[in-house]
This record gives sequence, C-alpha cells and structure tokens, in this order.
Amino acid sequence: MTRYGLDRDALTALLADEPAYRVRQVWSGLHERLSSPSEMTELPATLRARLEERLTPDLELATESVSDGGETVKWLWRLHDGALVETVLMHYADRTTVCVSTQAGCAMACGFCATGQAGFDRNLSTGEIVEQVIVGARAARGSGRRLSNVVFMGMGEPLANYDRVWPAVQRLHDDVGLSARHLTLSTVGIVPGIRRLATEDLPVNLAVSLHAANDELRDALVPINRRYPLSVLVAACEEYLAAKGRRLSFEWALIAGVNDRDSDAVELAAIARSLHAHVNLIPLNPTAEYDTPGSTAARVRAFRDLLRELGVNATVRQNRGTSIDAACGQLRATAVTLS
Repeated sequence: MTRYGLDRDALTALLADEPAYRVRQVWSGLHERLSSPSEMTELPATLRARLEERLTPDLELATESVSDGGETVKWLWRLHDGALVETVLMHYADRTTVCVSTQAGCAMACGFCATGQAGFDRNLSTGEIVEQVIVGARAARGSGRRLSNVVFMGMGEPLANYDRVWPAVQRLHDDVGLSARHLTLSTVGIVPGIRRLATEDLPVNLAVSLHAANDELRDALVPINRRYPLSVLVAACEEYLAAKGRRLSFEWALIAGVNDRDSDAVELAAIARSLHAHVNLIPLNPTAEYDTPGSTAARVRAFRDLLRELGVNATVRQNRGTSIDAACGQLRATAVTLS
C-alpha cells in the first residue's frame, strides 16, 4: 500500500484497531502538514513505525537537476514498475509552481514534444500524481517558500487520464488546501474531457495546447485534431467558459517557419478574441528527434507584439531549466538513452 495511493476508506480500514481520530490525524499529516509517518509526532511511536513500514512512497528518485540559481528543480522519478516520470518545481518572484505528470509517456504523438516522441507507457494513479505535489510542496517549504500553484502540464495528457486526475485535483483542493484558481489542467484538445470538466464543481483553470489555428497545420502538429477539429474544440471551450466563467488560456510553442508567421498570428488572434483567451507563447525547447528549431527571440517578440496589436492578451513564458532538459520528457529521454 502506498502513502498517497490510499483513500480515506482504505486508511480507515488500515487503522481499524486505532481510535477513529487517528484517521483524521494521519490524513491531515499526510496532506495538510506534508509529513511522512515518522514525522507525525502526535502519534505513538509504535504507530509511526507501523505506518512508515506499510505506507511506502510511490516515487523513487532517479535524478535531481537544479538550474537558474536554484529557482528550477527537476526530478525524474522511477515508479514501482520501472516507469519514469518527471516533476518540475519553479520559483518566481510572486509564486511557486509545481508542474506534474499525469501519464508515463504520452499517446498524443505531437512530433515536436519529447514526451510524445517517446510513446505511451501507462496512466499514473491518483496517488502518484498527488505525491508529486507533496514532494514539490515540501521542497518549497524547505527553501522558505510556499507552493501556490499546480499545473498539470508535465508528461502525458491529463484529460486522457481523467478518472485518476480529477480525484487528485479534488484532494489537492480539499485536503492539501490549494485554491481551484491556482490549479491548471492542460489539454491538447480532448473534447469529451473538456465537456466533462465543465460539469465539475471546482472552477479550475483550463489551458489548451493549441499550437496551430487552422486544421491543416494542426492536423500535422497535434494529431488529435483529426478527431476533434478546431470547430469542435472551440465549441467545447465555449461550453467550459459558459459553465465556469474562468479565463481560458492557449499554449503556443513557437516553431521557426512553421507556426510563427504573421498569418499564424492573425489566425490565432481570431480564435483567441472570440473566446477572450490569454495566449502563452513558449519558445520551443530543442529535442533530438525534432530538427526544426524554435523561433528566435526576435521573432517571438514580434509574434507577441502582433497578437497584442490584434487585441489579444499575449505573454512569453520564461524558458526555465533548458540546461537541465526541463522540457517535458527530455530528462526521461536522456535517462533512457544512457541506460
């Protein structure tokens, strides 16, 4: 049984021979206080030892990399079956964010993405997702910071693992105490998942990895577009906005000569304005399997400025951790190559 793989009912069963309040103490210790069982000094020593033995972590550290003067930390975890996943902790002046994985690998097959290049292994469990956040929160606390934001933008497609991702979101909100407004789910455009998300009670943020604003180009860059073309995706986003009233964001990885032309900005602006969406521009991180480079810094600025002239709120995301393979899947790809 793993530390965050059990739910309250399973913990209750495990502590059936203990007073009922022990369940509350342990659950709170794990989630609110970010404690390991051995650190829960309010528990008897014998119970702490028993829980430490029975409730093992899901994540085994394979590699830790630090860059940006300690402001970016990336972990590569080995799971119980040997699968490898990544988590990134990023400190900014006004916030601390952890980016978590939801799958080992990814089946979406976006050719410019290191995770997509590696293929799909399996879905992560709710516990494996939650534990990434706990590790990030503990690390943030250790450096005198407080974890404020969680983005589900690591390895995998969150909405393709909905039945495990959403319980993780609920636990982060209800038990860890993170605001729904500080939780962001990313998707390449899984329309049924977006529609399902619109029915949930928590108004989390939705980020759509768009990367192209016409079907021909998006079919090539993001193959799921062949199943859910832009007209269908935009309609689902409209449903989400109507249900939640939260600002939508579009992620756009800028690829030189592919989707960074003025015509691409005009197409993107038309969609973004219709949905009142914010656009995050991301200079493409290089990968060995995709030989087209990311846009130059000058072209990134020009693309951003054109979007703003066209009435779109657009910002350039700061590239963090390039020296430590911080793009999703890159550290895993390096580890697999070396093994």
